[in-house]
Amino acid sequence: MKMFGKLALAMVSAFALLQFIRPDIPSGPATAEMQAPPQVRHILEKSCYSCHSDQRRLSWFDEVAPAYWLVRRDILTARAQLDFSTLGSKPTVAQKATLFEAVNMIQLGAMPLPMFTALHPDARVTPEELSLLRSYLAPWSSLPPSKNGSNEQPAAAPEQVPEPVNLAAVGTEFNGLAFEPGFENWKPISFTDRGDNNTFRFVLGNDIAVKAARSGNISPWPDGSRFAKIAWQQELWSDGLIHPGKFLQVEFMVKSAHLYRKTDGWGWGRWRGMDLKPYGKDAGFVGECTSCHRPMRGDDSVYTLPITPVKMNREEVVNNRASALAQGMSYQPLEWSAITLYVAPGAHTMAALLGNDVAMRALRARGAASREPQTYPPGAVLALVTWAQRDDPHWFGARIPDAPRSIEFVQVNAQGTASTYQRFEGSRLVEPTHSTESAARRRSFILNLAPARMP
Repeated sequence: MKMFGKLALAMVSAFALLQFIRPDIPSGPATAEMQAPPQVRHILEKSCYSCHSDQRRLSWFDEVAPAYWLVRRDILTARAQLDFSTLGSKPTVAQKATLFEAVNMIQLGAMPLPMFTALHPDARVTPEELSLLRSYLAPWSSLPPSKNGSNEQPAAAPEQVPEPVNLAAVGTEFNGLAFEPGFENWKPISFTDRGDNNTFRFVLGNDIAVKAARSGNISPWPDGSRFAKIAWQQELWSDGLIHPGKFLQVEFMVKSAHLYRKTDGWGWGRWRGMDLKPYGKDAGFVGECTSCHRPMRGDDSVYTLPITPVKMNREEVVNNRASALAQGMSYQPLEWSAITLYVAPGAHTMAALLGNDVAMRALRARGAASREPQTYPPGAVLALVTWAQRDDPHWFGARIPDAPRSIEFVQVNAQGTASTYQRFEGSRLVEPTHSTESAARRRSFILNLAPARMP
């Protein structure tokens, strides 16, 4: 008993001494809070500020070491990623993007941390509060402007186009990830319309990734899978359609479970602007990538739902509905390369223009930076696939392709003869009767769609 008493006394003494080892958690008043309605601010203060602000909001049990040390580490890590006390100092666009990401973390169950809400139940975001945040952000509440600030289509007059970048000479990211010069030849995995920041995205995959998507071998994705996510700013033209405008960036995800085991099995990189400048200021930029993708760890950190007919046992892992193209057609356009896309906002549809190898060779020979309509050689075949849109279940503020509405083909014949036009439409994608005038109008529209600008 004496030994037990001595041991208990030693443990109590050690516990008491631990309370004096208290590294500081800096705190202070907000210097530049984001401006938002009171009800929105209340939700953020209740559920986010404990970790993501400069205000000290610890419960009594958070103050007890060694739990205090873990709490301090989590708070400092959280502030480094997002600090609502200083968010207002950033541009409005950056503030909005940050709040969209926060809402996505909430709706995916990643934030507030489940461990935190288990001890602080008042921090939970209720469905009603999440709905209020979503309503406040209101993606697609306004249409994007055109390039010149009006809603007129950009002038047809030639514009100065920068010389194409030597893709083989693009610099390596700060984490050592090399640029992928051949990414433009990769095939589409999906397309995204981002209403949270008025951008379009091609999501392309190399041969390994495309084969994995078509076979359902994506849990996890096999080593060697590579994705390119290409982003453009949206422009509203006078035709009432939203087209790709300014090229913004290309991001890469490269799968190697061994090589990138410290970053969830993926290598990450981003190159911005027509000069493809590496995004990172140092290798620490990867933390932005992994923290953003962490809620998708159950899907191998991949947000994109690949367009594929393969059936999966789990819901919302692949996009079957968008792949429902008639198998009896002469061509399978989803196996081709992507040229451009657009959205018809009134109809809530998204269309992607794809081309066969002949069409793509002509595009690449002409120069990827040009935005002028392309003259395609004989043997080129274009496919315009139009889908209904649906909300992306993995990202609030994004829309992805849903069921196909129509598929249109234009085959360029020998010089001096009219190009062949075919259209399939409706839920069963049948070929309707159409007038010669209608066919000629649609053929001209498709042939004159300018390729999305590339570096």
